[in-house]
Amino acid sequence: MKKILATGAAVVGVLGLAAVPAEAGSAAAPGVQIRRVQYDSPGPDTGTNQSLNAEWVEIHNYSRHTRQLRGYTLRDRTGYTYTFRWFRLRPHRSVFVHTGRGHDTRRDVYWDRRWYVWNNDSDTATLRNRRGGVVDRCSWHDRHHPQHHGGWIWC
Repeated sequence: MKKILATGAAVVGVLGLAAVPAEAGSAAAPGVQIRRVQYDSPGPDTGTNQSLNAEWVEIHNYSRHTRQLRGYTLRDRTGYTYTFRWFRLRPHRSVFVHTGRGHDTRRDVYWDRRWYVWNNDSDTATLRNRRGGVVDRCSWHDRHHPQHHGGWIWC
């Protein structure tokens, strides 16, 4: 009797362990995330389109599936918001959201702003899905933090 109970408990334990990681893995599976932010374009902030486009956010698809980003938003702490139009992000690829003006491609999209979005000293980039749920956030506060690399940060 004890042997049967022990075997049954072992089976339940194994099944329980098998079920928990699968659920946790699907909920925590890597997907679309903010990878890097170039919050301070190199050189002086002159407001030229070239300088504005040197300020960007890299969004990466870590999954094995193409993701439709239509309706996703990227927002700073002040409330400036970029909304993705029809855009498919292929598996293991990135898209760069540039602040300035330009022609959208598979790799680069443009906010079409005429002045900078990201604060150099401290800000937060928030990526939300089309339903408004937070997908990812990246914040920077201290320029001397090891993740900062001369105006950009790994997220």
